[in-house]
Amino acid sequence: MKLNLTIQPRLRLNFSPLVWILLVLMGIAFVVAMARYAFGIGAISDLSYSYPWGFWISFDLFTGVVISSGGFLMAGTVYILRIKEFEPLLRPSILTAFLGYIMVAVALLVDLGQPLRIWYMMIHWNHTSVLLEIGICVMSYLAVLAIEFAPVVFEGIKLQKWAHLIHKFIMPFVILGVVLSTLHQSSLGSLLLIQPTKLHPLWWTPILPILFFASAITVGLAMIILESSLSSRYFKRGLETHLLAKLAKALPITLIIYGLLKFGELAIAGDLGYLFTSGIMSILFWAEILIGIVAPIVWFSIKKNRTSPNGLLIGAIITLLGLIFNRFNVSWFAVQHPDPLFYMPTFMSNVKYFPTLPEVAVSIGIFSAGIMAFGLAAKYLPVFEAEHSHSTGD
Repeated sequence: MKLNLTIQPRLRLNFSPLVWILLVLMGIAFVVAMARYAFGIGAISDLSYSYPWGFWISFDLFTGVVISSGGFLMAGTVYILRIKEFEPLLRPSILTAFLGYIMVAVALLVDLGQPLRIWYMMIHWNHTSVLLEIGICVMSYLAVLAIEFAPVVFEGIKLQKWAHLIHKFIMPFVILGVVLSTLHQSSLGSLLLIQPTKLHPLWWTPILPILFFASAITVGLAMIILESSLSSRYFKRGLETHLLAKLAKALPITLIIYGLLKFGELAIAGDLGYLFTSGIMSILFWAEILIGIVAPIVWFSIKKNRTSPNGLLIGAIITLLGLIFNRFNVSWFAVQHPDPLFYMPTFMSNVKYFPTLPEVAVSIGIFSAGIMAFGLAAKYLPVFEAEHSHSTGD
């Protein structure tokens, strides 16, 4: 069978200033990564045996995974709940999630002490480690996202029969994807349950898995609004304001539930006293609450902000900043290494860490590559509903 692929002239690359900036950032990250592989992780980072978790874990892993949660939300909404009106948001959300998980995997290859052994967990199982479950779920969900996005690729290269075939059998994969996302989004919180003496009481709680999943739903909604708003501006396409307004209306509800869970647990545990007596930790906690919960609830409670492009974009950015700040707090800022009340090995005392410029450069470069990949996919493939007529209801 002869296969003819045609790229339309309108899809030729346009090396705008943004593209050049992204390419430069990606190039810097590549050079730094090569130096890391050649000379070791200590050559470019401030990480150590005493402080193995830092900027990369907070930004690349904890943040990268949660901002990709819009994929399973939209897939579940359109395919399982069959709310077809949100179909225009489905493909961009799946693409964002797909690229997000790829970026997490690439970042881990730089962060791991022995990157060539990233596959070892598949044959050397540690049944008592939450990391095993997270690793298996993330890799499996990445495969599910590839299957969910495959019809877009096949339609882009004019293989409609293959696209139709995948649509015909996609429901089991969507259900699997929702289950896998629920498991690993919550399990990132479970991962922190092992450090009750190191993580500050304002963040450590036995319901961390529930809090992580609840916040992932909110971040997913905000990320869909952000992605739609930015792609509308950059690609000069229409904005699905009527759909995004419905997501924005749901955001205060999810944030209220998340806030009630957070403060309710503090009250039950008798830890409310830490709210104003923990110095810098109290400041970090209230900054997270005000930016990530209070401000978005107030903002999206105003109808004008939910129905205007600028209002939607600003509200989504505020929400994401606040909840991403939570991920930094719970995985980095609020982790206290020396604790005089409990036994600590000598090498764990007086631990100091501050991210180096190469560390930050790697993360920014990987993030830039994700933006570049999204732009290329949007140009060359029928990612947006206006560019295709195939229905997920086939």
